[in-house]
Amino acid sequence: MITLQINGQSHTVDAPDDMPLLWVLRDLLGLTGTKYGCGVGRCGACTVHLDGEPAHSCMVDVGSVGKQAVTTIEAIGDTPVGTKVQEAWVDAKVAQCGYCQAGQIMTATALLNHTPNPSDADIDAAMAGTLCRCGTYVRLRQAIKNAAK
Repeated sequence: MITLQINGQSHTVDAPDDMPLLWVLRDLLGLTGTKYGCGVGRCGACTVHLDGEPAHSCMVDVGSVGKQAVTTIEAIGDTPVGTKVQEAWVDAKVAQCGYCQAGQIMTATALLNHTPNPSDADIDAAMAGTLCRCGTYVRLRQAIKNAAK
């Protein structure tokens, strides 16, 4: 049994230590906002926050999470920066298919938490590991800039 702090609540799950956090979130806890993309940590669709830092949950063994606070897309709107990012996403009409958006929003929120007024280079560096098959990168950058205002 493993106890995790997810979105401000304690959850105890019966999972092997080497089970990816992504599958614990989706399959054991029903938190399906975090998406499976590639399974090898390259697309960013599964991004969550571990103690405020973005992490690809497909590459994080649940046994390694320990006491770190896990935040998923389901709770990012409960934070001031997360709310700004979500509102900016809607205003800029970032999403097309929408599949990558949870990972994009989680990554953008972490960026703005650390760098409240990012340059284009900051945005490009932070968002490089979160791919969008629809190519909405121009709108994505604009949304991040709008959320930073």
